[in-house]
Amino acid sequence: MSDAPKRHDIRRVCVFCGSNFGNDPAYRQAASDMGGEIARRGWGLVYGGGSVGLMGVVADAVLAAGGEVIGVIPEMLATKELLHTGVSQMHVAPTMHARKALMEQTADAFVALPGGYGTFEELLEIITWAQLGLHAKPIGLLNVGGFYELLDRFFEHAIAQGFIKAKHRGLIVTAATPRELLDRLVSHEMPVVKKWIQPAEG
Repeated sequence: MSDAPKRHDIRRVCVFCGSNFGNDPAYRQAASDMGGEIARRGWGLVYGGGSVGLMGVVADAVLAAGGEVIGVIPEMLATKELLHTGVSQMHVAPTMHARKALMEQTADAFVALPGGYGTFEELLEIITWAQLGLHAKPIGLLNVGGFYELLDRFFEHAIAQGFIKAKHRGLIVTAATPRELLDRLVSHEMPVVKKWIQPAEG
């Protein structure tokens, strides 16, 4: 039996990120670099379906490199001003909850770029689903300019205070560049998590 670490078979990566550009030009550049790196690997992008902010930048970068882009946007946001009309596929979900479920089903890994409340909410929910054993797909934070350092420290604080199990810290990987982060996602060994609710208990 081989002792080689398991490698995740990633074909599509879901990117959570802001619908604004942020104040630092480095955020926009990182989103563009992430899109280019995803396409370079022959992967597809799954994202929130918008044409604005970092969402639009990462989608445009994948498309410019000839990659596949799948947008998933809730009906309430599917307006001419927000919806990206140039993607490979666009799914309009009836609710925000349905949107997140479809994004999870379509992707093999998840990445959070800088963003606001919506990005944080999507990130924390996908981490929670992994913690509950609902999926075992790798999750990464692109720590552009230290953007996620405070969140990293808060996770450590929650572990120290007994609200997060130490082994669940391994549900997330962090890196400063898209190439390093995607490399880490491929080889990252997710902690074994027992499902809290078995089918017979549902």
